[in-house]
Amino acid sequence: MDEGLMKTYARADEVFVDGRGAILHDSTGREYLDLLAGIAVSALGHAHPELVAAVRDQVGKVVHLSNLFRHPYTEQVATRLCALTDMAAAFFTNSGTEAIECALKLARKAMHVRGQPERTSFVAVEGGFHGRTLGAVSLTWNEKYRKPFQPLQKVTWVPPDDAAALERALLAERPAAFVLEPIQGEGGIRELSPVFLRAARDLCTKTGTLLVHDEVQSGCGRTGRFLAAQHHGVVPDVVTLAKPIAAGLPMGACLVTAALADTFQKGEHGSTFAGGPLVCRAALVFLDEVERGLLGNVAERGAEMRDGLLALQKDLPIVREVRGRGLMLGLRLRHSADLVQKALYQAGVLVNCTATDVLRIVPPFVITREQVQESLRRIAATLATFPAAAKGPQ
Repeated sequence: MDEGLMKTYARADEVFVDGRGAILHDSTGREYLDLLAGIAVSALGHAHPELVAAVRDQVGKVVHLSNLFRHPYTEQVATRLCALTDMAAAFFTNSGTEAIECALKLARKAMHVRGQPERTSFVAVEGGFHGRTLGAVSLTWNEKYRKPFQPLQKVTWVPPDDAAALERALLAERPAAFVLEPIQGEGGIRELSPVFLRAARDLCTKTGTLLVHDEVQSGCGRTGRFLAAQHHGVVPDVVTLAKPIAAGLPMGACLVTAALADTFQKGEHGSTFAGGPLVCRAALVFLDEVERGLLGNVAERGAEMRDGLLALQKDLPIVREVRGRGLMLGLRLRHSADLVQKALYQAGVLVNCTATDVLRIVPPFVITREQVQESLRRIAATLATFPAAAKGPQ
């Protein structure tokens, strides 16, 4: 298996061939409840009819043009995203990592524009994950991702929710930007507190530091609002998006406020593939669904899933904590989450584990009430087969 591929992924043996909504089928015909959605990507599930129709139509017209030429959909997607995020301008990318790279370059350029080119470093939050390229991995807390590639960009880390530590770091380092995830994904579905998010906004304004919100995983409606920060009334200077934005096609965006909209000059940043007509057509289908009320389903199904997980916490000692909001949920265990994830896989439920002891639950936005309840039944039955406590994080 994996002949001809670099050995970078630990992949399951099953071969998945099709799906409908929150259901996937492998090549043997076995059915799975998909609570992973391609790691928080497939917001419209699988084989969404309007997405299928739009992509088929666009493939029959033009797939790629480069950014040297215009097509009908670029500005449509950009203006709609800006309206949903309180931003003023967008740069399209092919991934969340590339959106972060854009944000880092933009922060450095903004300091040059201000006459402060010495402000080249960054501050980030312990436990954060921002991507795999050299710039993005510099901001990523887990040393296993950084160590093989050092030396990297200078980054100072602060503990989650420690506003005093953040103030000290911003004053001492005078960084170009402070980068955070309002809800840490790889860090274990850990929400930063509203108090800290608001303090970060105030401190960045006070110190002239750009505030960058990485909402690659928490954004585009996964928490029930288009941005997770909108639950707390916080507006960053820069926000990065990706994962659900084109409902499974590779697309990301770096969005900025009006004050930063003209930071890059022509030729200072670019991408051959990004923002092409195919992915923009897919993004328009997703945004149409959002405007038709899709986030209402996210909020309702997310509340049902969370309530069900909280009930499991009362009934099963193995469950230590329920985290997250909307359809970005984490089930923290008194056991190896990896072993439980494998057992759930055998039970026909797709999740993954993060931060060693947390099951990550990030299903498609279109998941139904019945599928939520069936997922909870299978999770409960699987957890009941494990001891209340075992070797692993406690």
